[in-house]
Amino acid sequence: MSNHGSKLNAEPGYRRLPLSHNSADSQASALRLVLTLFPDWETADGKVEFIRFKEGITNTLLKAVKRRPGYTEKQIDDDAVLIRAYGKGTDVLIDRERESQSHSLLYKNGLAPELLARFQNGLMYRFICGQVCESRNLTEERIWRGVAHRLAEWHAVMPLISASPSTTMESTDDPLFGQLPSQKRPSPEAINSITPNKAAPNVWTVMQKWIFALPTTTEAEIQRTKTLQKELERTVADLADIPSLGSDGLVFSHCDLLSGNVIVHPRGSAEPSSIETVSFIDYEYATPAPAAFDLANHFAEWGGFECDYKALPTRSVRRAFIEEYMASYSSHTTLPSKSDEKTYAKQLFDEVDAYRGVPGLYWGIWALIQATISQIDFDYASYAEVRLQEYWDWRAEENGTRAKEGREMPLREQRLAEE
Repeated sequence: MSNHGSKLNAEPGYRRLPLSHNSADSQASALRLVLTLFPDWETADGKVEFIRFKEGITNTLLKAVKRRPGYTEKQIDDDAVLIRAYGKGTDVLIDRERESQSHSLLYKNGLAPELLARFQNGLMYRFICGQVCESRNLTEERIWRGVAHRLAEWHAVMPLISASPSTTMESTDDPLFGQLPSQKRPSPEAINSITPNKAAPNVWTVMQKWIFALPTTTEAEIQRTKTLQKELERTVADLADIPSLGSDGLVFSHCDLLSGNVIVHPRGSAEPSSIETVSFIDYEYATPAPAAFDLANHFAEWGGFECDYKALPTRSVRRAFIEEYMASYSSHTTLPSKSDEKTYAKQLFDEVDAYRGVPGLYWGIWALIQATISQIDFDYASYAEVRLQEYWDWRAEENGTRAKEGREMPLREQRLAEE
């Protein structure tokens, strides 16, 4: 079925500031940013304060508040601003123009806080009041139902953003290929050829671009890159053309729906609800993708960075999540009949199950690149092996080689097979 086949570009509704955040002098540079955006914060009564958040492993996130006399905490929070400075090296993996465009369009559709400004190495946007989730929170039914409800709204309401000269770098200028000589840098056509009949960029072209950027200085690296290229092509052939929700099987997807990107809104004094209201933040990886990929990727995040497979949702929980998702999806778009909601829920459950190994391939390739460029104290190389093993375990289950060789089913596959 199709919902929002149109593609459009968001007009920038934010300021561009010729300033940057300096992590070595964080408070002073953050103050300069916020006073440039809000000059009255310097002259009006009340202190300017900064609160540092530590969620995530790549970016610096600061909350700036103006403690105006007589304001309640809620009024202060409503006036607060988040300053997100990008981690060093992350620009090679993320199209920052596209991220800003996505953020603006999400805001126009009521799905994101207002983007106020871009500075040279980050963004400033309105603060969302609420509780940042931890991995264990994703397993709570009140919260996962809220996530299902909101993710379906994203997929049903958001248009796919078309590529344009202002949002798609020419490959010769792309920082991801900065280490390659110009004659070896892939063309946009080479990147997009992984899905020649689909609008680009999409999750498949992103993975193709990352594979092109993998280091190939040793024979082992060359062979690994060839193997991953073969697996990407195989996965695209198996899954990319399955008819599904959205325009040509693609919906606007978050693609990084880990716990720290889920905010649970505060509730009033009304009766306790069986479903929380949530919002999503951080749209760095947002791009058109199959709905099944976004869902499978979110389910994988129930295990957190530690990849605690015992925390992953069982079949019955995934089924209930997807039924909640489809009820929300059908409330935001038109299905032929109420019975179709159940039909699509069953179909989507099967699709998500078929995609359960793909997030391992996606984040495994990502982590291999991070291992070569990141200055963050995180063992990306080991993380890459763990995530890629998820992909290989899924393949061995799908093609029957694990059972044929008499090996024990891996813990992740055991958990996802539980009813």
